[in-house]
Amino acid sequence: MRPAPLGLPAIEIVLPIEGMTCASCVNRIERFLKKTEGVVEASVNLATERATVKVDPALAGRTELVQAVEAAGYEVRPESTTPQETAADIAAEVDAEAVERDRELRDVKLRALTSLAIAAVIMAVVAWPGGLAMEDANKLVLLPATFVQFWAGGRFMRAAWKAARHGDATMDTLVAIGTLAAWGYSTLITLWPQILADAGREPETYFDSSTIIVGLILLGRWLEARAKRQTAGAIRALVGLQAKTARVLRDGEETDVPLEQVHAGDLLRVRPGEKVPVDGIVAEGVSAVDESMLTGESMPATKRAGDEVIGATLNTTGTFVFRATRVGRDTVLAQIVKMVEQAQGSKAPIQALADRISGIFVPIVLVLAGLTFAAWFVFGPEPRFTLGLVAAITVLIIACPCAMGLATPTAIMVGTGRAAQAGVLIRGGEALEGAGRVNTVIFDKTGTLTVGKPAMAEAIPAEGFGEAELLDLAASAERGSEHPLGAAIVARARESEMGFRAASDFEAVPGQGVVASVEGRLVAIGNRRLMAAHEADIAALVPVADRAAAEGRTPVFVAVDGRAAGLLVIADPVKPEAAEAIAQLTKRGLEAWLVTGDGRATAESVARAVGIAPERVLAEVLPGEKAERVRELQAAGKIVAMVGDGINDAPALAQADLGVAIGTGADVAIEASDVTLVGGDPRLVTSAIALSRRTMRTIRENLAWAFGYNVVLIPVAMGVLYPFLGLTLNPALAAGAMAFSSVSVVLNSLRLRGADPRKA
Repeated sequence: MRPAPLGLPAIEIVLPIEGMTCASCVNRIERFLKKTEGVVEASVNLATERATVKVDPALAGRTELVQAVEAAGYEVRPESTTPQETAADIAAEVDAEAVERDRELRDVKLRALTSLAIAAVIMAVVAWPGGLAMEDANKLVLLPATFVQFWAGGRFMRAAWKAARHGDATMDTLVAIGTLAAWGYSTLITLWPQILADAGREPETYFDSSTIIVGLILLGRWLEARAKRQTAGAIRALVGLQAKTARVLRDGEETDVPLEQVHAGDLLRVRPGEKVPVDGIVAEGVSAVDESMLTGESMPATKRAGDEVIGATLNTTGTFVFRATRVGRDTVLAQIVKMVEQAQGSKAPIQALADRISGIFVPIVLVLAGLTFAAWFVFGPEPRFTLGLVAAITVLIIACPCAMGLATPTAIMVGTGRAAQAGVLIRGGEALEGAGRVNTVIFDKTGTLTVGKPAMAEAIPAEGFGEAELLDLAASAERGSEHPLGAAIVARARESEMGFRAASDFEAVPGQGVVASVEGRLVAIGNRRLMAAHEADIAALVPVADRAAAEGRTPVFVAVDGRAAGLLVIADPVKPEAAEAIAQLTKRGLEAWLVTGDGRATAESVARAVGIAPERVLAEVLPGEKAERVRELQAAGKIVAMVGDGINDAPALAQADLGVAIGTGADVAIEASDVTLVGGDPRLVTSAIALSRRTMRTIRENLAWAFGYNVVLIPVAMGVLYPFLGLTLNPALAAGAMAFSSVSVVLNSLRLRGADPRKA
């Protein structure tokens, strides 16, 4: 991506395009957009029929981009009058587009079926035994064939003319030239049969071929469009999870209001069997909430005061009241829908080959059609002109750039949609392709393999300090910390109404702990490295710390004014599903590593619990060093995925070949990642990789079919089998094969909808 011309932040504009039929259309629109001043990057997706453009707002906007698309010969659907604020707004726009496409589909279907019906009548008239003389039959079918050519086939000629005006050619060009050639030749010898009579040949026409070609291609486009609509079902399915109303507590009364009238800070009540309307924090009550629709986890999660609830999840048992924290476009569901929409409009690098070929495909086919006619006319048997014309028409009709254009985007649409339903958000085609190549996965410990909500297990004071004083001083110093270990210390102190002493000069020391002044006393809380920096003698506490670490618990040393004050032992239990996650990765041949800032004893204890080999444990790693560890593994030839949830994981997530963020973690970690696991289940890492591999396999199948179809059948259409077997290809069969080629690619992609994320 080149930088914005004026150095300003580029904005992203999405344009819904009308009139695209093949990969050549995609390339043409991209070329015109990229030539527009101010455009930084442009990507057009045939499956979603959208152009995603990054542009310098100081140089261009939507108007200039629309003009570029129109200059290329295509139309942009009118802009939505409703801004996309919520998941429902996005769905409304999708539905509005669907209504328009349904109208277009009905028209295509009508024209296709009418054309095929007329073609059947023409074939019956021409082939009826003992019927009309050929000249009379030709005159009888001239009018209906002409009606089909210009009423049903007019769309091909209009599109071809638009492209020709700009010196370009598309699939519509091939169809228009092929059908016009068949119709024009047939019309000529129908109106002036003497031309062939003088040559001693029967006035054989191809009205049946021109009409059935138009009908079959339109029928193929109708079937293709219907199948493509199914690939876009993920967004509707996600939006369908959302509640329509919410029960708000205001002025001591409960009132049902539409979802858009809920504001952050409102108190809402959720009863058994109801959906949680928006995101929030439980204020009172206890219940079990089914989060499977967003996270893929089948077991309901117990929610009590202080726990987070996600909009669109289902309350199963008790009643609870929660305070809304995110509404509208800020909810998890709205962000998921937006991310899925963006991912479905993206391209994977593997598409580049198809794009390059499709850019020159149509001109090559036109040249091959001309050479085919010339070869038959010069070297073919009589009637050489007729045989050459039919062969050239067949070459034009059988060529299918559509299949190449649909091979990648349809699979990405279905694959990313299926992943979202499983609780895996893939940022785009590049991330999807990258996930399939991963062979090494590095896990952060806290919040990734462990629950991430540590609780203080015990306080062990050193000589000269009491347990209450130790906890009071430590909690007072930790009040300014956002680290989970600090939160556990503060929470334990609050239970005993401690930790409220005046603190100042707070400093977080990356990878070591925190330091603060509490009522004039310098309190340091952290690991051995921090204690060494403050010259605190912790020798008496080390054996206890080692035993705690060996048990998988985290020892935290406390020093006051350079003197050892005691040890706080904090437990962060391993997630129940963590061991299964590592086993799944190992079964698939991937290496699992653990990286943490904790001591080696603690790290190895967690590694043993989940099944990670000791030699793949990276302990006592500073936040800034995590990215370096990733680089070291990459330098060793490994393709690395980094899984983390904290702010300190962001550099490593960005450095990795694939960054995987736990959705329950920090926003900055999610922003730095390529994949987000909505529910925090580490088993979803395997699901992400498995779905990626399955999707990439489908893309390769699609591309192999699309390329193979054209490589094999175009020569057959040219007549390479005629010298050996005496076989030529009928243009009507070519039209049917071309339609089947596009539809088969879409149907193959749709198989991903049934993929099991655990077995994909």
